[in-house]
Amino acid sequence: MKKIYVFILAVFAITIIFVINHTNTKKQEPATVNEETAAIFVAKNGSDHHPGTKSKPFRTLKKAAEEAHPGTTIYIRKGIYHEKLIVKHSGTKSKPITFKAYKQDKVVLSGKKLKNDEGDSSLVSVHNKNYVTIDGLTIQDLSTNLADETVIGIFVSGSSRHITLTNNHVQRIKTYADEGNGHGIAVYGTGPMKDIHILYNTVEDLQLGTSESIVLNGNIDGFSVANNIVRRNDNIGIDLIGFEGTSKNKKADFVRHGVVKGNKVHDISSYGNPAYGKDYAAGGIYVDGAKYIDIENNTIFKCDIGIEATSEHAKKYADHIHIVNNTIYNNYYTGISIGGYDENRGGTKHSVISKNIIYRNDTKGLDGGQLLLQHDTQNNVIAKNIITAGPSRIFIANYFTTNQDNKLANNVFHREKGKTGVWVWKDETYTSFKGFKDASGSGTTSSYLDPLFKNANKHDFRLKKNSPAKKIIE
Repeated sequence: MKKIYVFILAVFAITIIFVINHTNTKKQEPATVNEETAAIFVAKNGSDHHPGTKSKPFRTLKKAAEEAHPGTTIYIRKGIYHEKLIVKHSGTKSKPITFKAYKQDKVVLSGKKLKNDEGDSSLVSVHNKNYVTIDGLTIQDLSTNLADETVIGIFVSGSSRHITLTNNHVQRIKTYADEGNGHGIAVYGTGPMKDIHILYNTVEDLQLGTSESIVLNGNIDGFSVANNIVRRNDNIGIDLIGFEGTSKNKKADFVRHGVVKGNKVHDISSYGNPAYGKDYAAGGIYVDGAKYIDIENNTIFKCDIGIEATSEHAKKYADHIHIVNNTIYNNYYTGISIGGYDENRGGTKHSVISKNIIYRNDTKGLDGGQLLLQHDTQNNVIAKNIITAGPSRIFIANYFTTNQDNKLANNVFHREKGKTGVWVWKDETYTSFKGFKDASGSGTTSSYLDPLFKNANKHDFRLKKNSPAKKIIE
């Protein structure tokens, strides 16, 4: 009997130990996730001691980011959050992590109460993470007086992959230093990045110094920048960059294989920016050493330069850039520019400029014309565009002789009653269309006629049924 009694006591003790251990294990698991909905909630009236449910939300983004796991959606309730969002964990292909404004709540991340620090300072940071989405946040009011600090609304860096930034509103990110830097959205591939998507965001009212509104820089292979509104910023709108030493791998230090589509970019000018003074130098969309990029169906107006494709580094190129079906009008310096701005820069090759409406740019009379060909342009095709001269009356401005094997075909130059046209080709000026065609080799395929827009005064550039331009550009 004694042996049986001892055995029973032993079994009882083991059972108690198992229960205690099992209970401790359960306590160590995140108590923050609703397993049925895989959701975490954050609200201004919450507490980080709560479980993070809809009825008992967390108080801070920091706590939510720490507790998120693959498959979690972090719903943020309305209010102003005076804190940074630093993404702590990666999702997976089947279980991404999403930070999202709850329903239609206005969620504001404000930098007003954050102090200035040297280095990079961003309100949203995604570093070396995968399968993360930031959706529907307003990110604003981060500023600095320090030349050594770069202020950024959303910053994606390292080797991050499968990142989506969508429906966000980035505004009032400002540097007050004369040679300072700021970005609305910045993606820096110091390591290999791919599958980056910047969609349906509004990026506006930024003071950028020498930097850009939306920028992708370094080792980024595969991206889309689509359907964004970029406006009222004092430097470049959308920038795709290579060869700046951003990537640790020099051979892959350039952005490539991407699409810039359906964006509306306007009121982008460096004039009055302390870093540029009175220069009109900011592109609405700028390709600086990137390769294999499609730029299509964008609308760009009241920028210094509508679209620019080149490289700022000698013997480097914007290569295989397709600039197609864009509407580019009333820009200050020029409509589309390719090639380096001086002979110490790189250039543009194997690229296509086609089926664009290029209408009355060079509004400041800076002799950039509608299409500007600068230093080191090689093997490019310029075809099927409809081009209307601006106040300077310059259609094409090519002041460099480093123009090799570029083909012009089936372009329509808008012949307006009582107005003459000017073409500059390899630094020779032509006031007759025939003289320009002979010099440029565009032959009989290009035409000088009225394309008959439906209502150009209201920027309706659709062609009337009887337009003679249709046969030329189709």
